Amino acid sequence: MAIDMSFPAFFGLSRETALRTSLLILCLLQVVKIDAQSTENTNDNSTTDTNKVVCKDGVFIPMWNPTDVALSDKVGRAIVYFLGLIFMFLGVSIIADRFMSAIEVITSKEKEVQVIRPNGDEVIVSVRIWNETVSNLTLMALGSSAPEILLSVIEICGKKFKAGDLGPSTIVGSAAFNLFVIIAICVYVIPDGEIRKIKHLRVFFVTATFSILAYIWLYMILETISKNVVDVWEALLTLMLFPVTVVWAYVADKRIFFYRFLRKKYTAEKVVRRESHMEMGEADTNHMKKNHDGSEPIGIEGQENDALEKDLEEKRKNFVKLLQELKHKHPEADLQTLEQMANYEALNQKQKSRAFYRIQATRKMCGAGNILKKTLDNKRASIAEVKIEMAQEDTITRVFFDPASYTVMENVGSFSISVVRQGGDMNNTIYVDYKTSDGTANAGSDYHYAEGTLVFKPGEVQKDIYLTIIDDDVFEEDEHFFCNLDNIRVGTSEGMFDSNPYGPSAELVEPTKCQITILDDDHAGIFHFEDKEVNVSEATGVAQFKVVRSSGARGVVRVPFKTIEGTAKGNGKDFDHTQGEVEFQNDEVWKYIEINIIDDEEYEKNVDFAIELGTPSLVKRGADDHEYDMQNAIMNMTDDDQRIADLGLPQLGENTRIQVRIMESQEFKNTVDKLIKKANLSLVVGTSSWREQFTEALAVSAGDEEGDDSEEKLPSCLDYVMHFLTIFWKILFAFVPPTDIWGGWACFCVSICMIGILTGVIGDLASSFGCTIQLKDSVTAISFVALGTSVPDTFASKVAAVGDKYADASIGNVTGSNAVNVFLGIGIAWSLAAIYHAINSQKFTVETGSLGFSVTLFTLFALVVISVLMVRRKVSSIGGELGGPKNFKMLTTITFVMIWMLYIMLCSFEAYGYIEGF
Repeated sequence: MAIDMSFPAFFGLSRETALRTSLLILCLLQVVKIDAQSTENTNDNSTTDTNKVVCKDGVFIPMWNPTDVALSDKVGRAIVYFLGLIFMFLGVSIIADRFMSAIEVITSKEKEVQVIRPNGDEVIVSVRIWNETVSNLTLMALGSSAPEILLSVIEICGKKFKAGDLGPSTIVGSAAFNLFVIIAICVYVIPDGEIRKIKHLRVFFVTATFSILAYIWLYMILETISKNVVDVWEALLTLMLFPVTVVWAYVADKRIFFYRFLRKKYTAEKVVRRESHMEMGEADTNHMKKNHDGSEPIGIEGQENDALEKDLEEKRKNFVKLLQELKHKHPEADLQTLEQMANYEALNQKQKSRAFYRIQATRKMCGAGNILKKTLDNKRASIAEVKIEMAQEDTITRVFFDPASYTVMENVGSFSISVVRQGGDMNNTIYVDYKTSDGTANAGSDYHYAEGTLVFKPGEVQKDIYLTIIDDDVFEEDEHFFCNLDNIRVGTSEGMFDSNPYGPSAELVEPTKCQITILDDDHAGIFHFEDKEVNVSEATGVAQFKVVRSSGARGVVRVPFKTIEGTAKGNGKDFDHTQGEVEFQNDEVWKYIEINIIDDEEYEKNVDFAIELGTPSLVKRGADDHEYDMQNAIMNMTDDDQRIADLGLPQLGENTRIQVRIMESQEFKNTVDKLIKKANLSLVVGTSSWREQFTEALAVSAGDEEGDDSEEKLPSCLDYVMHFLTIFWKILFAFVPPTDIWGGWACFCVSICMIGILTGVIGDLASSFGCTIQLKDSVTAISFVALGTSVPDTFASKVAAVGDKYADASIGNVTGSNAVNVFLGIGIAWSLAAIYHAINSQKFTVETGSLGFSVTLFTLFALVVISVLMVRRKVSSIGGELGGPKNFKMLTTITFVMIWMLYIMLCSFEAYGYIEGF
C-alpha cells in the first residue's frame, strides 16, 4: 500500500486543499520578503555607511589591492595579517625587554653616602638615586605602556593630525585588560591560603584615583566641555596631569602634609633602598646635611638616622644568616662558591621591580631561560671597570737573592744561599760579584769570609753561594752576618762582554743583601712568643702561635702553656680552652701552639684571650742523651758546676704571654659587603658589550623556575620553538647599544625609537586585518591589539604575584600605568593635533562615538573592580587583595573575567549599532 508523505497529506488534507494551502503560504512569504527588502532598502543609507569598514593605506604598509576579492582570498589575507601581528608582537616584546633593561639600569643607580651616627661614627651606606614611586610612575610605566602610547602618537601623525580610533581605543582596551584580566590572574595564581597585600597603599589610592579621573576627564572633553572638539588647553591639561599624578603620588609616599617638611632638598627617605622592610615614607623626613663643598658626606638626625642604620644592619644580618645556612647545607663549598650561591639566593629573594618581572617573563617566553641562574656562572665586568693593559716586552735581566734571609745552627757546617735571574734575554751570560760582611758575627771566628763571582750561563736561572759556619763550645747570643751582590755585567752567549751601550741590559734589584742568622747550639735556649699581640680571624679554624727558641738549641725541652679567658670565652664559645706542653727536639728552634677558634660568623667581632708559657724543663741534654734527671744531677754537682749548669738550662724570655684578639673574618665581612653591593638587579639584566648581547641572542636555555635548586635542565621543545620564532628579533636588537653605555640612556633612546617603528607597523597590520574581516578599528583595538601588547605584562604580573611578598609589583603598578596611558598616550597625540589645527585656524575634531561609550563603561567597571579589591583587603576571612581561600579566589577571578568579557561584548555591540551609544 502506497502512502502519500507530502506535507499536507501528512496532516490528512486532500490534494486540492493542500495545493490551495501551499499557494497561500508562498504568497504570504513573498509579501514578507518584499516587505523585508523594502525595509532594508529604506535603512540602507543609514546602516551601510556605519557598519561597512573602509580600507585605507597605513602609515608604513599600503593596502593590499584589490580589496574586492573572493571569500577564500579574504580568509588567506586575514591569516597573513594575523600571523604578521603575532610576529610583530613578539618583536615588540623583545625590544621592550631591552627597553626595560635600560630602565632598570637607570633607576637602579646607587652611590655611597657617608652617614654620621649620633656618637660620631661614620657608616658608608649605598643609596638609590631614584625614588621608587617616581621611577614606577615615569620610566617604569613608560616602559610598560610604550607600545600603546607610541601607537596613538604615530596614528595621529600618520593621519595628518586627524583623530583615529585605533590609538585611543587600544589605550582604553589595554587598560581594561590590565585591570580586569591581569588582576584576575594574579588573584588566582597565589597558592591556596596565602595572600598578597599592597604595601604602599597610599600610593595605590592616588594612582587608582587618577586612573579613574583620567577616563572621567577624557569623557568630559568629548561630551561635556566642548562636544566632539578638543581644544589646545584641554589637550595640554591632559598632558600636564601626568606630572601632577607623579608629584601627588610622591607627596602621598612621603606623607609630606602629615609630617614636618623642611627646606632641605635631600631627605633621608630618598636614600632608603627599595628592598627595605619599612614602608616608603614611614620615617620622619628630617634632612641630611651636605658638606659645604657639596660632596657626598651628609649627616642624619632623628628617625632618619635610625631608619638608615636599621636598614643597613638588617641587610647585613640577612646576608650573614644566608651564608650560614648555605655553609651548613654545603659544608664542602669554599667561600667563593658560597658567595656565588648567596648572590643568587639574595637576588632571588630580593624585592624586584616591575621592569625585572617584565624582562624575566619575556626572556622565558622566547627561550632565553632564567636570567638569575645564568648569572651564577656568567660573571661580567662593567665597561667602567675594564682595564686594558698593554703587554710590554721584558728586555731587562734582574738578579737578586731569593730568599733574602737564612737561619742556620752553629753546627751546620757548610750551606748554600741562592741567587736567581729573571727576565731579559736568557741566551746572554750574566756576571755578578758577591762578598760577605760582618754583622754581630765576625769573619774568622763565627764564619769563613767568602768572595767571588757568579756566572749565569745561557739558560741558567739560579746559582748558589756556599758559606761555612765555625762551631765552638762557647755560649753565645744569636749572631748574624751578610752577603752582598755587586757589579753586574752582561756577556754574549759565548761569554764575551758586550760593549754596545744599546745592547741587552741587566740590573740588581732588591733584595741585593742576604742576612744569615747563626743560632747558638751550646745552650738549651730561651723560650718566648714571637709577638706580644696577634689578631686572628674567627674563620681561621685552628690558629697557630709561634714559640721561638733563641740563644741555643741543645737538648730536648718541654714548655708548658695554657689559655686564659678575657672578653673571649672558652669552652667552645669563642675558642677551645687548651692546656698542655710543647716539646722542642734537639736543634729545633721554633714550635707552634695550636688553639681551635670557633667561627660563629659574626659581621663584627672584637674579643680577646691570652696564652701564657710556663717554666720550661730540660728533658735531654743532647740528641743522644737519655732522660735528664735534674734532681740527681744537682745532688752530684759542686757549687761552680751547678752555676755553670744553671747557665745552660732553658729559660723564659721576655714575651711569655701573648694576647690573642679574635676579629671577624675579613674575608667573610668582605663577602657580606660585596653581596650588599652586588644585590643590584641591574647587574643581572644589563649588558656590558655587543659580544655579550649577540651571545645571549644565539643561546637557548631552559625556562625553569627561579626557586629550582636542582641540576640545570635542558631546554624543552617549546623553548627551541620560541627561540627559532624570535631569533630574527633577537639578532636584530642585539645591535642596540649595551646598557653600560651612557648609564643605559643610549639603549633607552634607541629602544624607544625601535618600539615606535614596530608599533606603527602593528597599527597598519591591525587596520588591514580589521578591514579584511570587516572589523572596525575600535573593536580590533580593544580586543586583538590590546591583548597583544599586554601579553608580556600578563606573564610578568603572574611571576611577580607568586614570587613577591607584596602585591605592588603585580597589581599596584597597573593603575599607575593606566593613568599614564591616558595622560601621555592621548595627551601627547591630541596636544600635537590640537596645536597643529590651531595654527591652521581649524578645530581638532574627535567624534565621541565608540570611544566615549568604552570610556564610560570602563570607568564604571573599574570602580567595581577596585571596590572589590578593597573589600577583599578589609574582610578578615581573606585579608589581602590577592589570594586567600580557594572559593573566594575562584569567585573573584570569574567575576573579573566576566566583567572584561562583558566590556568587550558591549563595546562591540555599540560599535556595530546593536545598542545605542552616547
